[in-house]
Amino acid sequence: MPYLSTTGMVKVAEQATDPFQPPAPPLLLGALETDEIPVDLSSSSYRTLYRVVMGPASRGDMLKVTGEARVTNDVGVGITGGRRYTVGVGWHLWLYDYSNPLKTNGPWWQISQLRGQNVTVDMHHMTLSVTTLAEIPDDWTDGHRPVVVLRADAHSTAWNYNGGNDTLTVDAGYGQLIAKHYTPAPAAA
Repeated sequence: MPYLSTTGMVKVAEQATDPFQPPAPPLLLGALETDEIPVDLSSSSYRTLYRVVMGPASRGDMLKVTGEARVTNDVGVGITGGRRYTVGVGWHLWLYDYSNPLKTNGPWWQISQLRGQNVTVDMHHMTLSVTTLAEIPDDWTDGHRPVVVLRADAHSTAWNYNGGNDTLTVDAGYGQLIAKHYTPAPAAA
């Protein structure tokens, strides 16, 4: 099915000639939300790295989202007697309803696969990268504004070696969150 591209309240009027090659729309870009991820034992204490508040969407609309970030493992550096260790990082893309009065306390929908990798002491810097094509869920309220979020967590069984306050640095200038919104083309008359 062909899709029209939208961002915010502005609709791009050109129609795709190939449903798998939609026209290139203006992009919505997210800003870096945090500069560190606490290291703990849990793999479910996620932090928002980037987020994009989009224009109104409806069930059946499609979102193409690409997220990238870079983290640096400097755990133990600058701590007298500090220990260096490997940290596991998990990351993925989520969606929540900006128009819902509960905002981030309302429902969340995971829109990408879980990604994960260990950032070792020798690796030092690691790029987090994820891309997805996601459909606005069936239980979405038409006309509400989605927020797309790149989230990540940091975990290790060695998390308390240095007193339990270690963090991974989220490097400014090395990431982005890009979201494109596509709506189904009107049915032919």
